[in-house]
Amino acid sequence: MINKVLQTLDPLREQLTAHPLYTSVKDLEDIRLFTEHHVYAVWDFMSLLKGLQIHLTCTRVPWVPSDNPVTRRFINEIVHGEESDIDATGTPMSHYEMYLEAMEEINADTVQITRFIREIEAGETVTNALRKVRADVVVQDFVTFTFDVLATKKPHVIAAVFTFGREDLIPDMFIGIVKGLEQSNNTSIGKLIYYLERHIELDGDEHGPISLKMVEELCGDDEEKWNEAIHYSRIALEKRIALWDQINHSFNGKTLETLA
Repeated sequence: MINKVLQTLDPLREQLTAHPLYTSVKDLEDIRLFTEHHVYAVWDFMSLLKGLQIHLTCTRVPWVPSDNPVTRRFINEIVHGEESDIDATGTPMSHYEMYLEAMEEINADTVQITRFIREIEAGETVTNALRKVRADVVVQDFVTFTFDVLATKKPHVIAAVFTFGREDLIPDMFIGIVKGLEQSNNTSIGKLIYYLERHIELDGDEHGPISLKMVEELCGDDEEKWNEAIHYSRIALEKRIALWDQINHSFNGKTLETLA
C-alpha cells in the first residue's frame, strides 16, 4: 500500500520538487522573505512530532510500555534529533532555535514569530495567536491545517501527514533550496545552509525511510485508514504548494495578503 500512496501523491510531490521557488531566489532579501514565512512550518512540525510522541509512546506517570517498541524508539529518536540537535558550533538546540539563529544571521525579521510564540506561552490558541500577530493568510491556513490534523487524534492520520507531507518530502525540497542559495553567491547564509543540510542528512538517510514503516504499521490492513492517510497527505502537499506559490510570487514584488 505504501507504493500506492506514493504513486497517488507523486504528481503533487513533483510539483513541489520542481517548484520555481528554488530557482527564483536571487538575493539576500529573497532569502529573508522565505525564512520569515517558512519559520512557521519549522515550528509547527514540532507539534506534529509531539502529537505522535503522545500517541505512540508513554508520556505520563505512572509509566507503562507502549505497544510497539520499534515505533516508540523511532519517535523518540526523532524528538531527540529535532528538539536537541547540535548546531555548527556544537551547541545543543532545537531545529526551530537553530532556524531562528540562521534568520538573525541574515537580518531576517524574527519579531512576528517571537511574538507568536509568546502568545502561545501565555495560553492563547494557535488560531488566535496567528491572527493577533497578523501572520499571512497562507501561513495561517498552513498552520491551522496542521492543528486540524492533530485534532483528529488519529495516529495514522498524524503519521501520514508527518511522513508524506513533511518527513519523506523534506530532503527533495531542501536540496532544491540549498542549490538556489548557493547560486545566489551570498556569504552570510552559513547557519541557514547548515540547518538545511542537517535536514537532508537526517531525513533522507534516517528518518524518512523509517517513517514509511511507521505508516505501514499504523494503517495495517485497514483500507479506511489508508484512504484517510492519502486524503490528509494530499491536503498537506496542497497546503505546502500554496505556501511555496505565495512566497514565490512575493519575490516578484507582490505583497502577501494579511488579515486585518
